[in-house]
Amino acid sequence: MAERRLFEDVADTIRRLILDGTYPPGTRLPGERELSERFEVSRVTIREAEIALQATGWIHIRTGAGAYVEAQLPGANAILPQVSAFELTEARSLFEAEAAALAAPTISSETLEKLEGLLNAMADEKASEDEISAIDREFHLTIAAASNNKAIIHVIETLWRMRMELPEVRTSHSMVCRKDSSARQAEHADVVEALRRRDAAGARLAMRLHFNRLLESMLDETEERALVELRQRSAESRERYLLSAKLA
Repeated sequence: MAERRLFEDVADTIRRLILDGTYPPGTRLPGERELSERFEVSRVTIREAEIALQATGWIHIRTGAGAYVEAQLPGANAILPQVSAFELTEARSLFEAEAAALAAPTISSETLEKLEGLLNAMADEKASEDEISAIDREFHLTIAAASNNKAIIHVIETLWRMRMELPEVRTSHSMVCRKDSSARQAEHADVVEALRRRDAAGARLAMRLHFNRLLESMLDETEERALVELRQRSAESRERYLLSAKLA
């Protein structure tokens, strides 16, 4: 009976990690050995948890290839509204700024050390874009958790699901983040510094400035893309009309 409860607990944990974007739909789960070490359980327990998740439509197991998160989750994707990157960033600014303000007075030394470590990891030039995105997510969710407000934590986790799972949002963030990694790094450092001072107003302001700059970068990127598309259409029209004139 205890073993049954254990694999159900593990299945619930993996399900939450799928929902918060750690293991997005369509991706391969880590191997049994890695998961068993992460959750400190036997590989048999991991296998039973995966069988349970497959039975309920969360993953599918490919013989010899591992376990994969279903592309369509059982009822989970339906709760995500189709929002633009601008709408999402605006909402994140509101909630994450207040989460930072709430976290500032009581944030622990251990959490501050973790944030410093994440800052250093984000500065690693060898890290891939996906790795940086995962570190960025952990940075923001660590601050959310330090707010000690379960409702705010849930909202921010859901906003991050949108950030990681909605294709248009992912693309928009990817294009912006390639260009302004140094600005993002400095802004994150400002947030941590305000938290270290236990400065609620400063933490709120630093987080808002971070998202304000992100919104401005998105607007610039949108304008750039529109100009490129306009020039491309213009060039195509010019070529077509010149060809028509020659035929005449």
